[in-house]
Amino acid sequence: MRDRAEAEDRIRTWRSIGQQDMVHPAHGIWAVELKGPATPATLAGTLLLKSIPASSGSLPLKPSGDTEIGWHFHPDHWGIGYATEAAAAVLAYALDSGLDKVVAVTAPANTASQRVCARIGMTHLGQTDKYYNALCELFEAKAPHPSKATAKTRRTTAGSTGVVRLPEQ
Repeated sequence: MRDRAEAEDRIRTWRSIGQQDMVHPAHGIWAVELKGPATPATLAGTLLLKSIPASSGSLPLKPSGDTEIGWHFHPDHWGIGYATEAAAAVLAYALDSGLDKVVAVTAPANTASQRVCARIGMTHLGQTDKYYNALCELFEAKAPHPSKATAKTRRTTAGSTGVVRLPEQ
């Protein structure tokens, strides 16, 4: 993202995502704000948790049945740990909310996001073309005890949005 307007546009687009992409109560979209002790909040980026589309010969792509975590941050906030901190919180929320597994995909050249995946405890499974009709690096996190996973949702509406506030560093 280049500026706040682009981030806000992306949030509006994600809010309009069809319910087929928000099939679990834990699915949602979050704005990531930085808040200092005496400064107004600064929008640093966004996180999402949604159904990831399966590759297919026809469009539009249909949900795969897997849940994807993803993040997009303004370049001014890269390399500081904000993506790792916010993604770790959303991933923990997802697994605590009853999801058995969460995947992340990155472009093969996006080594920064691959490092975030590793830092938040996701396992690299190699390359795949299973999603988005594209070759991606695939990462996965599984609930510690999927058979005992219970939905402890903190929200009642699938696809609702929220804010992850991080202290400025």
